[in-house]
Formats: sequence, C-alpha cells, structure tokens
Amino acid sequence: MQEIVIGKDRFLVAELIGKGGEGEVYAIKGRAGQAVKIYNSGLRAEREDKVRAMVGEGLAVKTDLVAYPGEVVTDHRGNFLGFVMRLILGYRPLHELYSPKSRQRHFPKADYRFTVHAALNVARAVGKVHQTGCVIGDLNHSGVLVAQDATVALIDADSFQFNLNGKSYPCVVGVPDFTPPELHGKNLASVHRTIEHDNFGLAVAIFHLLFKGRHPYAGRYKGPDISMGDAIAQNRFAFSLARKAATQTSPPPGALTLDMFPDVVSRAFESAFGLTPSARPSALDWIHALNALEGSLNHCSKIKTHYYPGTAGGCVWCKLTASSGFDMFPDLTAVEPNIPTDARGTEQAIREILAFRFPTVADLLPAAAKPRGASSALREARSGKRGRALMGLLMMGGAVAGFIFAAPAWFVWIGLAIWGGITLSDREVDARPFQQAFKDADERVQRELDAFVQRNGMTEVVKVRGDLDAAIDAYKGHDDALTREIMVMKSSRESRQRQAYLDRFSIRRANISGIGPAKTATLISFGIETAADVTRSAVLRVPGFGDVTTGKLVAWRRGHEVRFRYDRTPNAQDVADERALRGRFAADRAKLESAIRNGLGTLRNAKSRLNALLTKAKSDRALTDALAARAQAEQDLIELGVSVPASTVALTVTPPPRPAPQPPRTPRVNTPAQPRVTATSANPTCSRCGAPMVRRTARRGRNAGGQFWGCSRYPHCKGTRNI
Repeated sequence: MQEIVIGKDRFLVAELIGKGGEGEVYAIKGRAGQAVKIYNSGLRAEREDKVRAMVGEGLAVKTDLVAYPGEVVTDHRGNFLGFVMRLILGYRPLHELYSPKSRQRHFPKADYRFTVHAALNVARAVGKVHQTGCVIGDLNHSGVLVAQDATVALIDADSFQFNLNGKSYPCVVGVPDFTPPELHGKNLASVHRTIEHDNFGLAVAIFHLLFKGRHPYAGRYKGPDISMGDAIAQNRFAFSLARKAATQTSPPPGALTLDMFPDVVSRAFESAFGLTPSARPSALDWIHALNALEGSLNHCSKIKTHYYPGTAGGCVWCKLTASSGFDMFPDLTAVEPNIPTDARGTEQAIREILAFRFPTVADLLPAAAKPRGASSALREARSGKRGRALMGLLMMGGAVAGFIFAAPAWFVWIGLAIWGGITLSDREVDARPFQQAFKDADERVQRELDAFVQRNGMTEVVKVRGDLDAAIDAYKGHDDALTREIMVMKSSRESRQRQAYLDRFSIRRANISGIGPAKTATLISFGIETAADVTRSAVLRVPGFGDVTTGKLVAWRRGHEVRFRYDRTPNAQDVADERALRGRFAADRAKLESAIRNGLGTLRNAKSRLNALLTKAKSDRALTDALAARAQAEQDLIELGVSVPASTVALTVTPPPRPAPQPPRTPRVNTPAQPRVTATSANPTCSRCGAPMVRRTARRGRNAGGQFWGCSRYPHCKGTRNI
C-alpha cells in the first residue's frame, strides 16, 4: 500500500476510486471526504508548478462545487506526486443523465424537472469557476458530475486555465464536440482560452440536458455529409430557427425543437451557437433563462412523470412516445393490482349510456308540405318541347308538299323531312338539370342541418358520447387485452433478455476504430446509444456513417450478441415485470370506470336540452325552406318519371361507429432494458396498437429497396420498426 506525505504528515492510500490517462485517484486513510490524485511518473514534473500555484492561491476553499487541488502530495523524499482534493462519491458523469437509456438506468427517478434543475446547477458551477479567476477550457460531459439530488461537481480542475502573478498555466486539451467554432483546427495547447470559449461548452452541456442527449450540431445537412467538427466550424447549428436558411441543416427525427421552449431559452441557444462569440450567454445569463424554464414547466394530465415546457402546447413526451414507442420518462411507480373498483356501478352506468338515444335526421327535420305540381322550370321545359314538336310536324308536312308540287328538288325535301323527324322525336325533357337540382337541394339541407346542430350546442354532447363509447369499448376489452399482453410479454422473454443484455454495452464506452467522441455524439443524437440500438439500416441513416464505419458498429454489436445466453429460469425480474404490467392495467381500469361514471352524469344533464332541440327544429326557417326546395326538386323528378336519388343528408355529429377495442399500450416494465416494441418468437407486434407486424419493402427514400417491419393495420396504423 502506497505511502504519501501531505504537509508533514504521512498517510496511506486506500481503495482505488478512478483511473485515467493522467494518473490514478485514491481515497486516503484517515482523511474522510478527501482523495488524492497521483500523476503518472512522466507527467509529474510538467504538472507540479501549476498544482502548487493553485494550492497556493487557495482555490479549494473558494467553492465546494469544484474539486480544486487543496494540498500538495509528495513521497517521503519530498518528490511531487500529486494533490489532495475533495472526494466526490455518489455522482455520475453528466452524459449518464442526459443520454436516455443511461438516465433510466442511473437516474430512474429523475423527471424533466430534475434535468432542468441539474442544468441550472451546471451553470452555477461554471459561474463559480469564473469567479475564482479560472477558465475551464476543456468543459465536457465527463468533467461534470451529477448527484441523485441534481447537485453538480466539476472535476479535473487541475486542467483548468489559471493565471497567477503574470504567469499563465494553460488548458492544453479539449473535446471536439464541446470546442467552439473559432478553435476548430487550432492547436489547443497553444491557445489562450477565454470565458467565451467556456460559454460555448456550457451551452452544449445545457443543450444536451434539455434536448435529452441531442447535440446542437448533429443534424442532417442538405449538402454532402459532413463531420460534426466541420458542422461546428461552419456554424451549422442544426436546430436554429433564425438561421435555418443559412445552416441548411435540420434536426434529427423525433427531437425537440427550439420553439417548444420559452423565448428566453430559445434566444439564448441562438446566441450561444450563432456567429458572434462575444454574444454567447454567460453562466449568469443561463441561470436566469433556466429559472424561467423551471417556472414554466407543465404537468401532464395523463402520465404523472411527464413534465414539459408550457410553451410546447402539449406534452412533448407523450407525443414522442406515441411516435417512437420509447417513453423518455416512464412512470415506474409500482401500482398495486388490487386498486378498488366498482364493477357493478360501472356496468349499470354502461347500460344507461348505451340506452341513451340521440335525435336522428328524421327526428330533427320537419316534414315538408308536398308541392301541388311541377315547378315553373319544369313547366317551361315542357312548353319548349311542345313547340319543337309542332315545328317538326310542320317541317315534315312541308316536305310532303314539296314532293307533290316540286318533285325535281326531291333531295331538299328529303333533308327537310329528316330534319323534321329529328325535331319531332326530341319531345322528352332532359332530366339531368332536374337531377342536379335535387342534388343541390339535398346539399343545402345538409348545410342547414349542420348549422342548426352547431348553433344549438349538440356537437359537444355528441363528443362526450363518442368519448364514452371509446371508454366503454376499452373497459369491456380490458381483461382480454391484459391476457394478450401477458402472453406477448412471456413470449418475448428471450427478446427482452437479449435487449437488456445488449443495452449494457454503451456506444460511449466502446473502443471502435474511427469512431471518436464527435461521431459518438452524433450516433447518440440519432438515437443509437447502446449495442441494442445498432442495426445496419439505423446506422446508415446517421450523417457521416458509410458502409465502412457502419460495418464496424454492426461487428461490434455482433461481438457482444454472440456471448448472449438465454436464461429460461424464471427470476425476480419476470415477477416484477408482470406485477408492473398488471398494476398499469389496474390503474387504467380504475380511470376508465371513473370516466364512464362521470360521463353518464354529463349525458343526463344534456337530455333535457336535446328534447328541446327537437321542438326547435320544427320551426327553424332555414331548415324548412331548404326542405321545401328539396321536396319541389323531388316532385319534378316524379313528374318526369325519373327515379329519385337517395338523400345523403346525415347527422354529421352522430357518434362514430365504435371501433374494435384496442389494448392499452404495454408499459416499459423493465426500464431501459426492454425493447421498444414487443416481439413474439415469429413476427413482432406494433408498439402503437398491438397488432402483428409484417415485412415490407421501402419504395422511396434513402432506404428504397430495404426491408422493415410495418403494422398489418396500415394505413389505419402507421407503426414501423427496423428489421
């Protein structure tokens, strides 16, 4: 066990806490709450002056948010080894909070409020560094740690840029995806860092948190694929609304957008990733903006763990869950399956609801008086036909006289006779204008009926009934849906185990040739976070990933997948999964019962209003005039001996046909390890509606010719997944 000297006292190092490229970090026996960083032997001489200067300046006592060097550590001969710093336990790297699957594994109870508050604390910590006179320089996702209460600590403080007595101790390293545009392509070891450079890295960290793992420059450029480094250097902020035409870059699919956030936040991001370094918001600016965001968060009415920006106009997490099948903030609360229910009272309410009778078209439309005869239009048409018939007779008579008295001009009289015959034969009135008149009159009745219903508030009542029908269908199919979901869950056990196994291997920790931090950030921004997310088609959709790098990723996944072994033995996770599923269904059932009983009360209150509506319709002038016009058009057709078309008038607010019951969405019962869609041993089932999926071939787009799983209920359901 290594001995170290701190001041005049000797200590022994305890357990190893961490190890990196510069050295090792140990706990110290006899010094609770403190750790020692011992540099690798080749770096000690290079780092000694800077560490001694930082210790001499007393930076460690100026803030407890940063693990500054507090004391110099030597060996028993007085040779420099490293320094003492605050021991930070129970904290996780920032990326494990903002990367979706890592967050569900390491921060399972964290909702979006937690994320926003953590971002606020990151800004406060960076602000503290600047107050001590330091510049972080290499601000990145690994140097910021977050605790389970959202407090933040900064580590690797010995790499910060520090000035003392006119001497500058630079920061010589940097992570490409946190490096501002003006420093790309430069030798960071020789660059003097500024607070504006830190402000860029701070904005990237905050963006990662608020946009759940997306990088601000990871988007799809309209031109040829470019690297993230080039995108940053060229100022192509993928989410920009103000410079959208200039950046020619769009965000990844399924990402949040700037317009979902309060103006103070969206403006801050536009400035942070704009063209003017001096305009980047400071840590204090971010504190003000994030305080505003924190105060504007709304609580979802459907999922209790969903909090979202109030300016988004609705729960963004519910929307994203519906489109992707992945719930960013699932409700993992253990719900007891024995939630009190009132099945008897609910069944009685259902019977009363189904017996509730809405007015029909026949009820609402008053009977129109039967017209006494043909319309003036029909009489005029008939009169014209009689005149043509008389003219035809005269022409034929003239032709006969011509044959008798002027036979040599026989060809003239033949033509006159034919013309007269044609004229005489055209005695029937053309029915088409009168058929069109009936159609126009029928459409007029429909318009007036719609207007009457809208004016008298019937639409709202019918919507209530439509919602109740859907609730009743879901309630009646509830037990069968639960049985199906349990069967699906059990049949997909091997698939879920494989998914859970592959989810253990993070892209960020993978050592794959040619895939560095920037490419890793791009992959995560496009939803590829672990080996479970890697498929050839998914990776090829990510900008900058061609056949070679895609092949490396697929090989990396396969290397892990071949080591997977299915465990058929039932375990505690199976019990927890089924219990969570039953609990979710029990909660859904209780909500349905409450909705049905409350909806019945609304219908009862509306009954008297609907009865009054029937009387009112009989005296509505617009309706009676429209019906009279249609009755006259109908009488004209009868007079002509033409069949009368069926009326197309319908009560458009009539409750829609009740669809076949669909099961509630299966919850993600084993946190991030569960696949995004359930799968049977043969075909998977749709994450949207639960129907079986079938193989389809893409006809258009970048993946034309490739196969994917598509919902068998298409086009009614458009759920898809990769093969």
